Amino acid sequence: MAGRGSLPEGSLFLGFDSSTQSLKATVLNNELAIVASEIVNFDSELPHYKTEGGVYRDSADDGHIFSPTIMWAEALELLLEKLKPKINFSKVVAISGSGQQHGSVYWKKGSQAVLSSLDPSKSLLLQLKHAFSTMNSPIWMDSSTTKQCREIENAVGGALELAKLTGSRAYERFTGPQIRKIYQTEPNGYEDTERISLVSSFMASILVGSYASIDETDGAGMNLMDINQRTWSKAVLEATAPELEGRLGNLAPAYSVAGRIAPYFVERFQFDKNCLVIQWSGDNPNSLAGLTLNTPGDLAISLGTSDTVFGITAEAKPSLEGHVFPNPVEPDGYMVMLCYKNGSLTREDVRNRCAEKSWDVFNSYLEKTPPLNGGKLGFYYKDHEILPPLPVGFHRYMIENLDAASSDNLIEREVAEFDPLSEVRAIIEGQMLSMRGHAERFGMPNPPKRIIATGGASSNESILRALAQIFGCPIFTVQRPDSASLGAALRAAHGWLCNAAGSFVPISCLYEGNLEKTSLGSKLAVPAGDKEEDRELLKKYTLLMRKRLEIEKRLVEKIGRA
Repeated sequence: MAGRGSLPEGSLFLGFDSSTQSLKATVLNNELAIVASEIVNFDSELPHYKTEGGVYRDSADDGHIFSPTIMWAEALELLLEKLKPKINFSKVVAISGSGQQHGSVYWKKGSQAVLSSLDPSKSLLLQLKHAFSTMNSPIWMDSSTTKQCREIENAVGGALELAKLTGSRAYERFTGPQIRKIYQTEPNGYEDTERISLVSSFMASILVGSYASIDETDGAGMNLMDINQRTWSKAVLEATAPELEGRLGNLAPAYSVAGRIAPYFVERFQFDKNCLVIQWSGDNPNSLAGLTLNTPGDLAISLGTSDTVFGITAEAKPSLEGHVFPNPVEPDGYMVMLCYKNGSLTREDVRNRCAEKSWDVFNSYLEKTPPLNGGKLGFYYKDHEILPPLPVGFHRYMIENLDAASSDNLIEREVAEFDPLSEVRAIIEGQMLSMRGHAERFGMPNPPKRIIATGGASSNESILRALAQIFGCPIFTVQRPDSASLGAALRAAHGWLCNAAGSFVPISCLYEGNLEKTSLGSKLAVPAGDKEEDRELLKKYTLLMRKRLEIEKRLVEKIGRA
């Protein structure tokens, strides 16, 4: 079996993360230690696009959220310029990347020729700005395709049938419904489209100077791929748009080689011409790789712009909520995932309204309020929520009888507002209770053996303490909250190793027995409480969680978007 030493001495592995708000890079050496990292923030460093949080919101079309496609290409060039003084690009033997899931790019006819003949004396911006049939990319925050979701579901026999086929029911942000909307509302643009990429395969395409395949893991976030066969589903393609398969190209395993780096980057940045570009994948699959999540009893929770909960499983059991994707580093396995649109931006909104725009004040409020918040339970949706499918709005309840033995005895009454301290605890407890409730309903472990927390808010100990109390398990964190670019660099090394071996090798071969010496180890941040009062508290949180799911169900029946 290949060991860590089989990565060539002195070699570097470059991982990118093209996320909603920024483009990041992490560089690992052959010991899998981080030797450099860099970031380009879209709003502040590319201000001419006038994005807010990396996106545009369409005031005329509620829920329509998108980003300027060319901005991502310009960011790539800028990031490489920033990395240049830090590392020797000629030592990079493999590159991979992570793209925000569900964003899509529409290349216009003739763009393959442009891609394959990039002139190293000119910028990517100059050469690619006219390469798209629609200048903007719909992204994961978009929720304007409800009509298209229902049309696709109905065409294949309903939401559950689509979930069984593709791993998820139709979601507004998924690429299939987005393609259908473009086909219906911009027929000429669709007709002029030669290839459709995801953000991941778009960035890989630039690096190899040719259309890169969509990888199977990110392809599962499109409502277009047969989750068991790992091929495009003819039935769903037909329900989505005409002549779609040719525009999508072939699927590829996440660990395979997309191609060698394009001459453009060899001449402009002095990369070695034999540098491999490994298939890019989605941000959540890359986080799974970066967190070295390989024990079925573990859960990972990413607390970022969106909050995601994910675990791994040996078999696919799709349901009406949550998602099943192929595991990016284990070809026979699957990853299961829940996604919440209201993550850090919604926490920041409460911080700004109630805690003087300061995380220190926010955390002090969280520490001053007791667990269970005196029965104050809140639902906070600054954006249309995915899970549950509820519109923008805030709902606050007082729950009485919390000492009761069952959730049937709990009484709720709706209230207009909470005091600032209670509001701070209510947003954190509300989000965590929702995660736990839906994770258990989806068949994820209860309680988990441990939770590995990542994303920006994973550095906040007050939030992690609440997470440990609500889930009743220890919380571990990784050295770096940006696990997606770290995972991409690790996947670059893994893809290099598979290519050298001529077949798939388990990713654990890279770090087995040496995890703590690499940049991949996790450390205990908050232990699980093992006192009697901790167990009593967990029981009460369990009751509150069930009550929350009941109230949520009624809200969905009354005002839900599904």
